[in-house]
Amino acid sequence: MRTVDAREPAACAVRYVEAMTVEIFKEFTFEAAHRLPNVPPGHKCARLHGHSFNVSVHIVGPVGDGSGWVRDFADLSCAMKPVLEQLDHYYLNDIEGLENPTSEVLARWIWARVQPALPELSHIVVRETCTSGCVYRGES
Repeated sequence: MRTVDAREPAACAVRYVEAMTVEIFKEFTFEAAHRLPNVPPGHKCARLHGHSFNVSVHIVGPVGDGSGWVRDFADLSCAMKPVLEQLDHYYLNDIEGLENPTSEVLARWIWARVQPALPELSHIVVRETCTSGCVYRGES
């Protein structure tokens, strides 16, 4: 990548620097019902209820010299499409691997499905309300 130093005369202004690395993300929403079977007796989340979930998919990588981007945002949409088709307007507890569909379990479940298509995956953010959610960064 080339940069220009404004303090240098134009003939000497070009210098080479390392490629810029950035994080990009795309947000997705889906509607789903669930209940949490492992909460204490009487907990409100044991009852059937629904959320308008918001999921952010984040990837990190170098900005391409020719493209000017890390990855096409359409690639993130493509990776999430089959996931959203499985989740949107479904009862999460009926989906294999989501028998106890907490935000934490859901974030890990989504990661496992999009990471093969997005090896630069940095983290997944799942929000089940405007003020509550979790961040999953993969296994250590």
